[in-house]
Amino acid sequence: MKLGVICDGISRDLKHTLDVMDEFGLEYAELQFVGDTEVGDHSAQEIREIDALLRDRGKPVSCLSRHIFAGMTTDNTPGDALHTKHMDALRRVIEMAHVVGSPLVRIMTNRKEQILWGENGAERWNVAHGAWDKSLPLIAPACEVARDAGITLVVETGNGTMVNSNWTARKLIDDLDAKDVLKILWDPANNCWCHEEAYPRGYETAKDGYIGHIHIKDVIVDTPSATLKVCRMGEGQLADQFQPLSDALRFDGYDGVISLESVYHPGNGNFEDGFRLCVDRFKALFG
Repeated sequence: MKLGVICDGISRDLKHTLDVMDEFGLEYAELQFVGDTEVGDHSAQEIREIDALLRDRGKPVSCLSRHIFAGMTTDNTPGDALHTKHMDALRRVIEMAHVVGSPLVRIMTNRKEQILWGENGAERWNVAHGAWDKSLPLIAPACEVARDAGITLVVETGNGTMVNSNWTARKLIDDLDAKDVLKILWDPANNCWCHEEAYPRGYETAKDGYIGHIHIKDVIVDTPSATLKVCRMGEGQLADQFQPLSDALRFDGYDGVISLESVYHPGNGNFEDGFRLCVDRFKALFG
């Protein structure tokens, strides 16, 4: 399968990251921060330099991953100041995507309301009434911009965001009738927070043409204690799910990229050290 890495998880020095990618035979570069600048905020000259560097090193871009719509709430409305700011950033990222040849641009969703639907009394006493319906018009304009630009958006299953599972991601896509332009950026470790099992449940929910991109890391979640621990790959609660997930992706012919998300460090704060402890396991499972 097609393997890559979120580059700034190794280093924000892109040249150094590409050296490390070559060392371990990873092909696809996912860009989030290059230098101290988030994608969408680089100058035209900087984008040309990034593009030239990547092409010279033979590293196609898998996805441009800016935190578009992150931090918004259901109090926001389409066209307000914050929504306009995010939409402007989306357009800049799409412009960069055309230059560097990225087929995908990541978006997030607004902050999570915990209970969105209910029955047998919960629908009256526990549901955050209208929260889901208020989220749809925040995302819909992004789909229209992407259609016009000929780019595909991927919505990440995030921690603390309205879309935090493959189930909610698929519902968002279906409710917006946007499967042509919006796919799931599946982060199975993030989905652990809402207790969505990666395999089989998460995969079965999304496998029918909904998955556009995948992030891989391993974690242990303690939701009651509001605590998250990032683990060396294969030593967290996804350890027994990676292999069947990989087998299913391969059997079903998944042709997107799988990015190692290098957000683990072994206690010393050095994320490149964490990457080096995880990458061989990542390649053995998904390569």
